Amino acid sequence: MATPKKGRNASAQSKPWRSLALILIAIAALTGGMFASGHTKPRLGIDLAGGTSITLRAIPEAGNESAINKTNMDTAVSIMERRVNGLGVSESEVQTQGRDNIVVNIPKGTNSEQARKQVGTTAKLYFRPVIATEISGGNGKTSPSPSPTGSPSGKPSGKATDKPEATDKDSASPSASPTTQGRAVTDALKADATPSAGASDKAKASPSPSASGGSAAADASKLQAQYAALDCTDEKTRGKVGDGSKASEPTLACGKNSRGQWQKYILGPAEVDGTDVDKAQASLNTQSGAGWTVQMDFTDSGAKKFADITGKLAQNQDPQNQFAIVLDGDVVSDPFVRQALTGGNAEISGNFNQQSAQELANMLKYGALPLTFKVDSMTTVTAALGGDQLQAGLIAGAIGLALVVIYLLAYYRGLAFIAILSLLVSAALTYTLMALLGPTIGFALNLPAVCGAIVAIGITADSFIVYFERIRDEIREGRSLRPAVERAWPRARRTILVSDFVSFLAAAVLFIVTVGKVQGFAFTLGLTTLLDVVVVFLFTKPLMTLMARRPFFANGHKWSGLDPKSLGAQPPLRRTRRPAAPVDPKEA
Repeated sequence: MATPKKGRNASAQSKPWRSLALILIAIAALTGGMFASGHTKPRLGIDLAGGTSITLRAIPEAGNESAINKTNMDTAVSIMERRVNGLGVSESEVQTQGRDNIVVNIPKGTNSEQARKQVGTTAKLYFRPVIATEISGGNGKTSPSPSPTGSPSGKPSGKATDKPEATDKDSASPSASPTTQGRAVTDALKADATPSAGASDKAKASPSPSASGGSAAADASKLQAQYAALDCTDEKTRGKVGDGSKASEPTLACGKNSRGQWQKYILGPAEVDGTDVDKAQASLNTQSGAGWTVQMDFTDSGAKKFADITGKLAQNQDPQNQFAIVLDGDVVSDPFVRQALTGGNAEISGNFNQQSAQELANMLKYGALPLTFKVDSMTTVTAALGGDQLQAGLIAGAIGLALVVIYLLAYYRGLAFIAILSLLVSAALTYTLMALLGPTIGFALNLPAVCGAIVAIGITADSFIVYFERIRDEIREGRSLRPAVERAWPRARRTILVSDFVSFLAAAVLFIVTVGKVQGFAFTLGLTTLLDVVVVFLFTKPLMTLMARRPFFANGHKWSGLDPKSLGAQPPLRRTRRPAAPVDPKEA
């Protein structure tokens, strides 16, 4: 008589506690992490938490209508996403709509007000020469800006070293160029327009030089008056600085220095556009001792422009030997130069740490976009409507779950106990993961995501039904419960894996090809499908193995759902022995 082979199945059915212990430990760890992090509830999306929906329309510059294209619109989306996500706003949605519209949905949050301001601003980057700068104080009071005293390599060498320095990237320690006496602010603003014996060619070509010079002088005086009254510490005043200024005109700007102080500027016309920057990256310069620096590479045309402006600035005195890197009207850096930078690349060094260097590099890299956006509409979404819809959805989900439970109890009786426990384990894993994924990857629960979780109830219940029916089929064939549980598992396992794979594939495709809230549905559906596999393999099957050892199930109680009589089981087939043939005495 052949002895049964002991294999992996026998080992697995003899130690179901291992799988149960593993999944219970996982639930305990996730729950502990949820409470330890303080995120005990999933983040809510704009439709549940409320927020603001903004529609922006791209406006091309004169003569540059072709700038509104898919590439630039996608770049604008990435810039706006980086802005609002960098502010810690949960589930911000930024997506294109049509050819020239971008829709931004910002959920209600701590920084949602600031995010609303940032997404509506233009995404433009300019390099402007500094004409004057001071540290700005309350009520228009100012104090002199410290003079930059950095060493040739850009390494801080004194207490007044908050200014970064721009140098050739390939030159570790350029020598200082001779400087000349800087012009006064008024002269710097009027120089190109005021007629004189040595007037520029542009001024000489003007049809009415006196009028032109007088207008420029008036504009210069007006700008100086505005500069004197400017208080960059006032948020409302700061928000109006630089609005509507053209690249070809002087402007006012605000920015923070390395000590966190607000500084105000008078800036000249833009000499280099952000589109002239080819790439930028933060790097740690250990050779020259400059610490964290920002390296820029320019395009061919940008390299020429940058060489021209740095050559002019190197001849001036502080602060007119500085250029300001201006993003959306804010000065993000104001390095000074010692010599013309002609290599097509530059390195900005100074009081940078890793974070500030990476932030500046990102601004230089992603801030270049030749588009202006106008706010077409801004609507406030209240949480009341989403709350009502969520309540209706939860009621529908509760009704669906109740119907599933009633069906399980009526049809599977005792087996329903195993199915309900498995559903509770799946719910616990889903909730804790959603709560932890909020701060981890920015996942936010919206109405479509709730729908995905409700649909998952049916997927999970389907897996239990497949396994239970396979067990009942084995019992119908005359097998006892314990071998039926093990023989049914391989066939049920294949069916469950194929079904869940199809469901997960559909969720993945839906997530990839869609945008916005539909992705929430796809993500939740895919997550719960994966959890279904985990629960069935590590909880349902081991628990069924243990229950098969209990007399209530093993003896086929009529309320167990596994009663052989009610299932129409056939008695085991036994081979009948044929009567022996008579033996012929002659042959004997």
